Amino acid sequence: MNTAKEKKTLMENDGFQTLVASIICILLGLLVGYIVLLAINPAGATDAITAILQNFLYFPRPAVALEYFGSTLAKTAPLLMCTLSVMFAYKVGLFNIGASGQYAVGAGLSLYLAIGFGMPWYVCMLAAMIGGGILGGIAGALKAYLNVNEVIACIMLNWISLYSVNMLLTTVKDASTTYTSALRTNNPKALIPNLGLDKLFFNNRYVTIAIPLAILIAVLVFVIMEKTKLGYELKATGLNKNAAKYAGMKEKRNMILTMVISGCLAGLGASFLYLSGIEQWSCSQTTVPAMGFNGIAAAFLGGLNPIGGVFSAFFIQHITSGGSYVDKMVYCSQISDLISSIIIYFCSFVLFFKFCMKKRIQNKPGKNVNADAAANTKVTASAAKGGE
Repeated sequence: MNTAKEKKTLMENDGFQTLVASIICILLGLLVGYIVLLAINPAGATDAITAILQNFLYFPRPAVALEYFGSTLAKTAPLLMCTLSVMFAYKVGLFNIGASGQYAVGAGLSLYLAIGFGMPWYVCMLAAMIGGGILGGIAGALKAYLNVNEVIACIMLNWISLYSVNMLLTTVKDASTTYTSALRTNNPKALIPNLGLDKLFFNNRYVTIAIPLAILIAVLVFVIMEKTKLGYELKATGLNKNAAKYAGMKEKRNMILTMVISGCLAGLGASFLYLSGIEQWSCSQTTVPAMGFNGIAAAFLGGLNPIGGVFSAFFIQHITSGGSYVDKMVYCSQISDLISSIIIYFCSFVLFFKFCMKKRIQNKPGKNVNADAAANTKVTASAAKGGE
């Protein structure tokens, strides 16, 4: 009897439901991806899906595997910030699909100040936050005062941001390529310090303090949303802005503030990546950075929980990086992106599977009987009190 009760309690736990739903989505994504690989070339399908899952473990030498593990973590930090950006806005009832644009602005301002003006890393990082926050605030203000759907506003701002950043960074790019100048040779003080963390990953110079900073920010976001008055007001505004206004909350200010904070997180994520020196911005790119869209999948895979987002962001980046190890002699170069995209797509169904589990629990015969018994007891007690 006690065992059944414990199982019932476990299945009703929201965190456990999120974990189960996430595992289901991951397995479905891997299954469909494997089927696609079989359809293209059955002989290499098993090796290809294994390479994607292994990622840095693909290398037999532990030292080399540890070095590439550091690179995966370095790219996980900006993805985690985009995940928190999407998650923070969604908790307040807003869908920040503009994280990619805010990320692009953060990258543009941080690199422009670093290369064009020789600014140190912390100034560039602050500029990235401010730029992303302003862009997010624009979408929030349009929503608050003109009732413009934030999805439409963010999509338009994404493309404005991309081409504006391309034009801005053209002034600080290498003359012979479309990429911005390397920070390591042009302004080393703009690189985020590692404080010895690189030694833990076989001297991987891309491992910086951005990784622990991202985790600390995830914890901070959790505390703000769950343990503070500000977080309570923001969530109340998201649930019902009219009720929040009636309760004396400044619902318009809360909407704008939410998008500003969300934009700051995405912009900061861009500085984590580009100020580590692991990548350079291409001034000829015609698509907004995928990091912001991957953040949407990671946010839902993590159950819209900042702590869960840490693990989901790592998994998304793990399979994305692992896709580069697929044998290009067997499959085309785009197959790794396709498989990663399929898995990421299925990750967006976490809330759907959670909903199905909740409905299944509610429809259990024992659950209904207990609910009816509780309702009858309550009615009887009320009637007895009225009779007195």
